[in-house]
Amino acid sequence: MPLISRSPIRLSAVALALVAAGAIPAQALDTSVGSLTAQPVITGLDGPWSLAFLPGGAFLVTEIDGRLLLIRDGTARPVDGLPEILVDGQGGLLDVMVPRDFAETGEVFLTHAASLGRSEGTVLTRAVLDLDGARLTGVTRIFEMVTDSTGGRHFGSRVVEGPQGHLFMTLGERGDRPAAQDLSRHNGTVIRLNRDGSVPDDNPFVGVSGALPEIWSYGHRNPQGAAFDGAGQLWINEHGARGGDEVNRITPGANYGWPVISYGRHYSGLAIGEGTEKEGMEQPVTYWDPSIAPSGMTFCDGTISDWRGDAFVGSLKFDYIARLSGDPLREVEKIEGPETQRVRDVRTGPDGALWFISEGNGAVYRVSK
Repeated sequence: MPLISRSPIRLSAVALALVAAGAIPAQALDTSVGSLTAQPVITGLDGPWSLAFLPGGAFLVTEIDGRLLLIRDGTARPVDGLPEILVDGQGGLLDVMVPRDFAETGEVFLTHAASLGRSEGTVLTRAVLDLDGARLTGVTRIFEMVTDSTGGRHFGSRVVEGPQGHLFMTLGERGDRPAAQDLSRHNGTVIRLNRDGSVPDDNPFVGVSGALPEIWSYGHRNPQGAAFDGAGQLWINEHGARGGDEVNRITPGANYGWPVISYGRHYSGLAIGEGTEKEGMEQPVTYWDPSIAPSGMTFCDGTISDWRGDAFVGSLKFDYIARLSGDPLREVEKIEGPETQRVRDVRTGPDGALWFISEGNGAVYRVSK
């Protein structure tokens, strides 16, 4: 696998410490629905970033330094045939998404950092996964950012499948704040694509002079969580600066304000933009101050009935999973314990349980009654 590294690479251990059910005692998490068990499913990961489920109980995990792991039948295998990946600061191999029709197509989608001529940005790659050979074939880059940004900050990025099969991908503003208001670049946007990377005809900026047609919404800072709720509505969470982490309900064509409006401040302590509100710019549904550094996001539709319809967001800074409920969504609970160190991703598994990645522990956990 080609790697371009501008950051020190943390070499993963050759042998992962795989955990079969019951091999390591499950730990108790105290929650609003009682004591739940957090069972480690796999440990020994190095910089885990994303988790995606495959048919038959297998799943995939990305590591930011450029490794994709296939966990199947109690064995973890590195997947060969990955695209060229730039490892630079916050950039590397990021999200992995398995579409609903994987059993028929074998396709998977990866977001990752890449060199783009003189710039660097986030790209989307489609490939076919050979489960038996643990190898990607037909590797094709179907989208790359239009940007002139460099450096290792704010790549995003999540990719989720919409109810009608479209791909929605979040892109950070790459540390270039004004670019998030520039529709001629992809910095700080959510984009919407067809499965082959082409642009749907009904995207809001198709035919708008000076605007990139992939853009679905803009004015975002660094969105690292995205999920659809049960009604088919897209939600994202994004990092603020010092305060002002947001959860946003995404509307096509809408401007979410960064860096003109924000509920946070710059790390220097200076005010951001023009305040917290401006006509024509969307308000967050909820925000955190101080920042929690939100990452992966899911809506629960599984085994714990009291949580169905609620959103769950991982906190990298304060080591917990935030449960959000109500209309409008608000944080109502912190799920925390030794297992929730730097929660990078949160998913509802095909078994209905809540799964999450602890970057701090280098592990994937399954939470259940």
